Amino acid sequence: MQMVKKTLFIVFLLWFSLLAFMPKSELYYTLEKQLYTQEIVFNEAQIEEGIFSLVIKDVTVYVKGIAMAHIEAIEVSTYLFFTTVEIHNIEVEEALHNKVPALTKILNFSHSLTSPLMVILQANGSFGSVEGVVSLDAQKVKIDFIETKKMDMLKPLLVKSEKGWSYEKSF
Repeated sequence: MQMVKKTLFIVFLLWFSLLAFMPKSELYYTLEKQLYTQEIVFNEAQIEEGIFSLVIKDVTVYVKGIAMAHIEAIEVSTYLFFTTVEIHNIEVEEALHNKVPALTKILNFSHSLTSPLMVILQANGSFGSVEGVVSLDAQKVKIDFIETKKMDMLKPLLVKSEKGWSYEKSF
């Protein structure tokens, strides 16, 4: 029994050490470099690194040098087996209001090792609320609009389904 306790303690200590000393901000900067090759730039005001999280505050997103959106905060939390990304208050630039929703209050992505090829997404904003799945093996995105408001600009992209309106796209 002592051997089992010691083994579990060592596994827990290894797991905790891996998460605590993971270079979270360096991983973010690597992502920034990858996005830069696509001419997408994040201009953030502050980065806070926690034991299990990384919080990026006051982010402006530029695409090809043009400001596209302002994000209040991006919170990345990882527990090694389960990861979530929460994006708070995405405000799209006024010139794009007739093409995309003006405000997304919260956008949540979650990924688990129990289903490694699926990313679950949930969002709430000026368009209503949505739930969706990104299937990496089938290379498909399916988003169901649960509650709909002010989404006239999105209707040409949507199809009527049993749950209401939905969006489906392959990548």
